[in-house]
Formats: sequence, structure tokens, C-alpha cells
Amino acid sequence: MLTINDIRTALEKRAHEPAEFRGHYTQAAVAMILADGESSGQNGHESELEVCFIRRAERNGDPWSGQVAFPGGRAGPEDPDAHAVAERETLEEIGLTLVENHRVGPLPIRPIDRADIREAMTLSPFVYYVDQETKNTAFAKIPEEVAHVFWVPITHLFDETAVTELEYPIAETWSTFPGILFGEHVIWGLTLRVLDSFAEITQRTLPALKGNHW
Repeated sequence: MLTINDIRTALEKRAHEPAEFRGHYTQAAVAMILADGESSGQNGHESELEVCFIRRAERNGDPWSGQVAFPGGRAGPEDPDAHAVAERETLEEIGLTLVENHRVGPLPIRPIDRADIREAMTLSPFVYYVDQETKNTAFAKIPEEVAHVFWVPITHLFDETAVTELEYPIAETWSTFPGILFGEHVIWGLTLRVLDSFAEITQRTLPALKGNHW
């Protein structure tokens, strides 16, 4: 079972070259927030990590309307660095306060280049680890932006029975994408790509992406 110490060690071993940060709206950052499950540590069992996801509200003009994502968003001129973007957006969206000692490490920066977005963007994902008290503060703070906040056991992301597919229109063309099914939610797209980076760094493979080349 993957532990927070395993993750911390894997991220510390990875060479990281931070991108130039300009506080521009074409730069975005997200927080992959980890916490122990509520039943963790009971009956002598080792803690199982859970991952925080949000489902974005249905909104006209939002390229990610209704999709599952990590908390986060675009940079603003008030943000001193990419960490600040992820942390500010997390507080605004789900009311959860991330501070420096919650930081575990960065994941590879991802390009965002879609036909339905005017300008190419970059995404800086960061891994965080929070305690139960902090975890329990998460809620859909702005219903107009976030419809739901939920936590997924990390083992579920690597469960072959959770693999699914989703059809989605990009620039008026319907395409099929791999995904991970959790209840009524499908984790796919850019969020799944970030999870793929996380899996590679921790020397694992996401079953949802076996045989898929992005």
C-alpha cells in the first residue's frame, strides 16, 4: 500500500525545474490533497490515503464545466508563485487552508492545449498532505463553481474494476476518453493526466491508461 512516506521520498528524488512564474491567467495550478481515511488506523490497520477531488458546477463558458478536477485555478497578479495559486484557489473553492508544512512536492508541469481554449496554458500540480482536522473543513464553498467535494481511496485509482470510458465533445467533435469511475463521478482528462504523472513517479501504472498513449 502506498504511504505518505513513499510519496514524499519519490517526489524528493525527482529533479524539478520550476517554470517561470508571471502571475498570468494562462498559468494555472492545482492541489492534489492527500489525507488519511477516517477509518485508518483502527484495529491495528495501517492508514490508507484518500485523495480530494471536486466536481465543477455546470457553467456556460467554462471549458471544464461539470468535470471532476483537483481544487485549483488560474493565476492572478496577486499570486507570488504557483504554490500560492493552488493554495488560494483551494481556500476559495473548498474552504480548506493549505500552508507550507502541508506541501509534499511538485508534479510535472502539464501543457493545456485544447481547441476550445484561445491561448495555450500550463498547469502546475502540487501534492499536499493534511491532517484529519484540516481534511474535515473541506466543503463546496462556492456552489456556482464547485458542485461537490469528495475523497477517493488512493487504492481505488489503481483498481482495474474502476476503469471506464467517457464520451465528451471537444470543439463540437465527440471523442472517447479513458477514465476512473467512482460512484457517479468519472475522473478523466487533464486530472487523469496529472494522476498518470503521480503514478509514474511512484512507480505504478494506472489501469485506466494501459494501452492509451496521450
